[in-house]
Amino acid sequence: MSKTQIYTLVIAVTICLLATAGFMGISGIVQAASQTVDRSQAVSFNDTPVQYAHVNGVTLGYREFGSGEPLLMVTGFGGTMNGWNQTFIGILATKYHVYTYDHRGMGYSSDNNATPSIAQYADDVAGLMTALGYGSMHVYGVSMGSSISQQLVIDHPERVRKLVLDSASYSIRIPETKRLLGIIEAVNVDPTYSHGIREEAQADLAWNGTYNGLSGIRKDVMLVVGTSDNTTPEVVSVRMTGQINGSWLVRFKGLPHAGSQYAPVEYGENALTFLGMDESPLSK
Repeated sequence: MSKTQIYTLVIAVTICLLATAGFMGISGIVQAASQTVDRSQAVSFNDTPVQYAHVNGVTLGYREFGSGEPLLMVTGFGGTMNGWNQTFIGILATKYHVYTYDHRGMGYSSDNNATPSIAQYADDVAGLMTALGYGSMHVYGVSMGSSISQQLVIDHPERVRKLVLDSASYSIRIPETKRLLGIIEAVNVDPTYSHGIREEAQADLAWNGTYNGLSGIRKDVMLVVGTSDNTTPEVVSVRMTGQINGSWLVRFKGLPHAGSQYAPVEYGENALTFLGMDESPLSK
C-alpha cells in the first residue's frame, strides 16, 4: 500500500515531518494517539475560580488546571477562556499545568487606552508569564491566538518552550484567508459587537503578518489544521511548515476550523504526544 493510500485511510491524525529546507514531501506517517489518556477526564470551568494578574496596565483574568510543566492556552478571535472545550483542557491537564486566560477587553479581563495590536496581545502573554512566576512556558495558540503566539515567539523567543499553532495563518490578507478577512472587516464596522471584540478586529486588520519572521523561529513547533478548514485552509499551514525549520504538521481529516471543539480527545492526545516528545528535529 502506498503512502498516499495510507494517508487516505487514516481516520485519526497523521503527523508529517517536513524537511528542514522546506516542503520536500512526507518523510513519515504515524498514528499520533500512542499513549494512554483518560478519555473521561474533563475539567469544570464553573468549579474553577478565576484569578487575576496585573499585566501591562490591565488586569487579566485566568484559570489554572493540573500540574507539571506550564502550558499557556491562547484563545482565538472573539473567544474567552470559557470557550475552550473542557474535555480538551482536561486531557492537557493530566500532564501539564494548564493556564487559560482572557485577552484584554474580553471576558474577565480589563482594558485601557492602548492601541489594539497583535504585538500588544503578545506582550500581554509575556507579561502574564512573568506575573505567574515563569520565565517561559509551552504555548498553544488557536486561530487569532496562533497569530499572537507567532508574534510572541518572534518578539520574545526566550518566553516560549514548545509551540503549537492550531488553525493558523501568517496573515489575514492572503487569497486563502479571504473569508476570514471578510469576517474581521464586518465585525470591525458593526457597533453591535462588544468593544473588546472590535478591538481584536482592529488589531487583526493592522497586523502586518509574520511570514518573513517564520524562518527565524528556533523552537519546536507543531502546526495543527483540519482538512475541512475554510477559514485558515490547510494549504496555509503547509506553507508555514515549510518556512519554520524542523516543524511538524498535523492534519485532522475532515475537521473544520478550531477542531478541538469537535474532536477534543484526539486533539488533546496529539498535543500531549508533541509536548512530551524528546526527539526534536532541532536537537539532531
